[in-house]
Amino acid sequence: MTEQQYGRRAVETGPTGKIVAENLARLRKVRGFSTRQLAAALEEKGRSISPSGISRMEKAERHVTADELVALAAILRVNPSALMLPPTDSPADSIEITGVGTVGADAAWDWMDGEMPIERVKPGDPSGSLMRFQLDARPAGRRLQLSPGEGD
Repeated sequence: MTEQQYGRRAVETGPTGKIVAENLARLRKVRGFSTRQLAAALEEKGRSISPSGISRMEKAERHVTADELVALAAILRVNPSALMLPPTDSPADSIEITGVGTVGADAAWDWMDGEMPIERVKPGDPSGSLMRFQLDARPAGRRLQLSPGEGD
């Protein structure tokens, strides 16, 4: 029986999952991997995904788990955010992020790279959101240091 027959709703691929699918296909081709070769490379690293599973991921017909995303990023020699965001950081380009909505590509990359919170920081940062983000987004030794007036 399918999930629908059991009364559970099937999980649909959201906007971030669709970007992952596009980036996976693009990066696999750029790196010169066939789906079989990528599956073999993943198998060598202890993460088994069949060639048909990779094809289904690229068509957004199969979800990519967090472990699979990290393994794919490692094999494709990119950071995980390169799979989750479009290959642009132009503020003129808008993207939709699951759970966030539509934002500029530059803001999305700043957030994924741990540089800025995804929500717009108001002048003077009265809510302290930038400070909280800086404290929680990275380990202590990797936190960005703000210059005076930055985040205002």
